Amino acid sequence: MPVRFFSRISSLLKFYTAEDRQLANSVRTIVGQKPYNLSLYHLAMRHSSVALTNKHGFKESNERLEYLGDAVLGLIVAQLLFEKFPYKDEGFLTEMRSRIVNRESLNQLGRKLGLKDLINYNQSSKSSISHKSMYGDTLEALIGAVYLDMGYKTCTRFVINRLILNHFDLDELINANQNYKSTVIEYAQKENKSIEFIVNEAETKDKTRQFIAEIIIDQEVMAKGYGLSKKKAEQDAALKTCDKLNLN
Repeated sequence: MPVRFFSRISSLLKFYTAEDRQLANSVRTIVGQKPYNLSLYHLAMRHSSVALTNKHGFKESNERLEYLGDAVLGLIVAQLLFEKFPYKDEGFLTEMRSRIVNRESLNQLGRKLGLKDLINYNQSSKSSISHKSMYGDTLEALIGAVYLDMGYKTCTRFVINRLILNHFDLDELINANQNYKSTVIEYAQKENKSIEFIVNEAETKDKTRQFIAEIIIDQEVMAKGYGLSKKKAEQDAALKTCDKLNLN
């Protein structure tokens, strides 16, 4: 609390440039609250292609905030689904969370929020920054900045009210019962790649039976999935493979 308090006081005393004011207004529009520590949001918008080297020789970009935001987002969405669907099993909750926070969903959401106009990146080196995950990565970095700047409760309100409920139809996501295994098989056939599903049975610590599925494409293990049945384990592995290959 004291750290955040002094951060708010210093933000009132600090002189803002036109660029600072523009970013602060954008953050307030997206998040619904004025930022206190604006430097966090400057960092959140700094792509690795324009990373700045600090006095310790460390290149600073939004990658660390992205890591933090990814974890915070996963926790908030997991808690939301856990409370909204009290009678659904772990497999359902995992699949729903993946449908919300998969890379393509976050990329689309980042574009909708207008992050394209806020991200600071090297536009001349298109080959290094044209990857599909830039908007989603920046959105996760923004979530990490909100968490550090405003705390978990405010960050939770931002994620649930302004991101999830405002841009996702949970009922529609439930009805979109995609067969991920078929999607992966179709991808392999289209790309002329070999594909193999390996399922093994294991026993957990509480003596319950669990299945572990591996998907191997061109002799490379793409993902491991877990479930109480072979089908659920394969679907879990296929879902993770779809996320990894941006097939969703």
